[in-house]
Amino acid sequence: MTKTGFVLRNLFRKKTRTTLTLLSVMTAFLLFGLLQAVNVLFSAGADFVGATRLVTQARVSFTQPLPLRLLPQIEAAPGVDKVMWQQWFGAVWQENTQLIFFAADPFRLRDVYPEYVMPAEQWQAFNDTRTGMIVGRALADQYGWKIGDKVPISSNIFPQKDGSKAWTFDLVGIYDGKDEQWQRQTNVGWINFAYFDEANQFGSGRAGTFTLSLEDPDQAEQVARAIDVQFENSPDETKTQTERDFNIGFFKQIGDIGLIVRWILFAVFFTLLLVVGNTMAQSVRERVPELAILKTLGFSDGSVLGFVLAEALLICVIGGLAGMGIATFLGSLAGRGGNFPLAVDSGVWLMGLGAMLLMSIAVGLLPALRAQRLKIVDALAGR
Repeated sequence: MTKTGFVLRNLFRKKTRTTLTLLSVMTAFLLFGLLQAVNVLFSAGADFVGATRLVTQARVSFTQPLPLRLLPQIEAAPGVDKVMWQQWFGAVWQENTQLIFFAADPFRLRDVYPEYVMPAEQWQAFNDTRTGMIVGRALADQYGWKIGDKVPISSNIFPQKDGSKAWTFDLVGIYDGKDEQWQRQTNVGWINFAYFDEANQFGSGRAGTFTLSLEDPDQAEQVARAIDVQFENSPDETKTQTERDFNIGFFKQIGDIGLIVRWILFAVFFTLLLVVGNTMAQSVRERVPELAILKTLGFSDGSVLGFVLAEALLICVIGGLAGMGIATFLGSLAGRGGNFPLAVDSGVWLMGLGAMLLMSIAVGLLPALRAQRLKIVDALAGR
């Protein structure tokens, strides 16, 4: 029998125990893969946009709108190239599917976000159609929307003046991203701000944030300071920051995703450490006489150490690969054209493989050292 066959035979000697242990490892790495993918998603959402644009919000909170009368002063700030304003719409599709929708001025959106690629006639239709709406390719594909459709969208924030939360928009354009990275951001819908401003129940002339493109991105800090100084000690004090920093702040309103993920994974892997460690310790205790016989037959202490570590490695790798594989599959299903594309990418896999290796050492080292230090006489005597 080869050494590999010997390790496998010992591993599956207690089939029920080994199967349950593998299921525990698989579940832990399934959670690891999905949670790390979520963490990467939110981090990438913040880091992706970088510092090429600024976002101006109310100093108190981004949930407090700013008056549009601030626009001329913001546009006049040195270093500002183009300015748009937008309002989070709180869109809901059908009964409970949350969508990412904003109200914005069509041509200003096009100018500030040249990464959104759409034919000129569709931009013109968006501007000319009072109830116009454009959506990204991913969103259109997900729900089967086509240009010319009338799309009923509800808002959980902005009812119309008659009190109805149901809105109907005409889909006049579908945009793509300029490259693969931006194509993954085509899960957002935009409605014509003029119609929203006129029809919503809460009044007109206000927007959630202003987004600014810059003449020189290296001057972002100076431009931000120049804008905020203009509105100091006024009823409409502002906070201007890079788009990346704004996104990070937005995600922190939900919660520190990275911290939440780390604590959950700590709890999962601490429990797993106890479960698998106990399995390995029990396996070694049951095989003390057998291990002593191996030493009697001439196997070195290092070989015995290696056998036990190999068993721990196999448990962690088999269960871990199964869990990561399922996480990858589920992530691809969840992210297929969805609002939050979830991908268990190569970076997550590398972290998973590293975790498997560390876990196998952590759970196997102490039992392996005990097996290595066995004294043949004491072991055969049952001491």
